[in-house]
Amino acid sequence: MSPAPRTGPDTRTKLLEGTLRTLTEQGIAKASARTIAATAGVNQALVFYHFGSVDELLAAACRYGAERTVARYRPRLATVASLTELLALGREIHDLERAGGHVALLGQLLAGAPTHATLGPATAAGLDLWITEIEKVLERVLAGTPFGEFTDPPGLARAVAASFVGIELYEGVDAAGATSALDALEQLGLLVAALEELGPVAQRAVRQYLRRASARR
Repeated sequence: MSPAPRTGPDTRTKLLEGTLRTLTEQGIAKASARTIAATAGVNQALVFYHFGSVDELLAAACRYGAERTVARYRPRLATVASLTELLALGREIHDLERAGGHVALLGQLLAGAPTHATLGPATAAGLDLWITEIEKVLERVLAGTPFGEFTDPPGLARAVAASFVGIELYEGVDAAGATSALDALEQLGLLVAALEELGPVAQRAVRQYLRRASARR
């Protein structure tokens, strides 16, 4: 039996980082063991020693990237006090992640999902990390509003996440259209904020209307 390759404690991290850089800079089609290892600055054999296959490495890198990114913004999300703030933070995150190349990375992960069996579930798991954080914010900020009893935070969190994913991908073919979509989301947030500032009588009227509308469904 041949000896295991020499490997340092940070080799896994180098491979994960190298995979994310390869996907961002060269695309899913170039994500081979050789290319990833070269980007990471390690021996190609270490891809298989640590992860077993390129597909498993791609999935691990997807999870690693998502966990790291969500952790970066979790403290900010915990301070959000309104839907308007959530949408504004979402736009800020979008701009920062686009500048860092992570919007392109998401596009590559989604493009590779049909041909890499492990990549689809890993990408979905990464998105679920975002959805969990958004759901927490929605439960908190909508609880005291006229919309609190009529909204489904888990479903709404998925809708918000899906909207931003769609906008990120759409931006690649129509940047102006993507900007317009982000503007529309912010306008929706302002509308909700205006309703939240209504007096008690007006808020009761909104709740009664929503109850009647819900009963007719």
